[in-house]
Formats: sequence, C-alpha cells, structure tokens
Amino acid sequence: MRTIAILLLALSVTACSHAHAKASPQNPALDVPLPPEHDVEPTETDVPQPVPLAQEPARNAPPRSRPAPAPTPSRTEPPASKPEPTPPPAVEVKPEEAPRPAAPLQTMPTTAEGEAERAIRSTLQRANTDLSRVDYRVLNSDARNQYDTAKRIIGQAEDNIRSRNLVFAKTLADKAAQLAAQLAAR
Repeated sequence: MRTIAILLLALSVTACSHAHAKASPQNPALDVPLPPEHDVEPTETDVPQPVPLAQEPARNAPPRSRPAPAPTPSRTEPPASKPEPTPPPAVEVKPEEAPRPAAPLQTMPTTAEGEAERAIRSTLQRANTDLSRVDYRVLNSDARNQYDTAKRIIGQAEDNIRSRNLVFAKTLADKAAQLAAQLAAR
C-alpha cells in the first residue's frame, strides 16, 4: 500500500513538471506590430454669420390724451407779446362710460345659490355640533391640531359664503365636517 502511494506521488510530481507551456521570447508570431502613423489634417469649419433678428412690425402709437405742450417762444421776442396758452379741452367722462367694478364670477345659476348656501350652512352647523361634543382638554396634540384646523376651515367657509364663492365654501364645509366627525368619534 505504501508503495502504491509513493508511486502515485512520483507520477504526480513528474506530471506537474511537464504541464507548463514553453514559450520562447523570440517567437515572431507573438510580436505585435506598431500602429501606423496617422496623417490627420485639421478640418476647417465655416463659422456661420449671425442672422439678424426679424423686424418687429410697426406699432401705431396710441392717441394722446392730452395736447402737446405749446412751443416755447424764442428769446428774441419781447415778453409782452406772449400768446395766452389755451387750456386743454376738458374730457368729460360720462357715468355710463366709467369702468364698473368687476362682478364676481358666478359658477352656478342664481336660482341654485340659495339652495347651495342652505346646504353649506347645514354642513357647517353639523361640523360645529360635532366639535362642541369634543372635550378639547383631553385631546392629545395631534387631535388638538385637527380641532384647531377644523375651526379655521369653518371660519374660511363662512368668509367664502359672504364673498359668494359658494363652490369653494362647500369644499371647505365638507372638509370641516369630516374632521369634526373624526374627532367626535374618538
């Protein structure tokens, strides 16, 4: 058994010694040729000339609302011969032509405004009722923040009702009612 192990060891040592590839440094097949020289000529690019901007169309000057000032007399004339300046003609603005303040933008028909306002006010009343059932003293900081936010939203909704912005007031009233209902359920 020992002899077999020694024999195998001897074979493995000799096998390893012959497994290496022999390469000669003088092998011409492995020489890499040098790259060829490049003759690079610089390319000249033509720089385009700047293009002038398009001419703006001539605008008509608005009519003057006041007359041009009278030319000043030359100093060679005696001061007594100054012509009296004529007062500019008064421009009268008729009440019909006076600019009127812009009417608020109506987003719903006037017949539906009354119904919408009643619905908004009932939503706000429900939100106030829900908030009145909540004991503010026992709320944690997040719940107090929600309570204060609901109160501010109710105030904003009432301001928008007064300014006749009923669409936004309805959105605010619905949001306040949701916050108040969540607080009342705690």
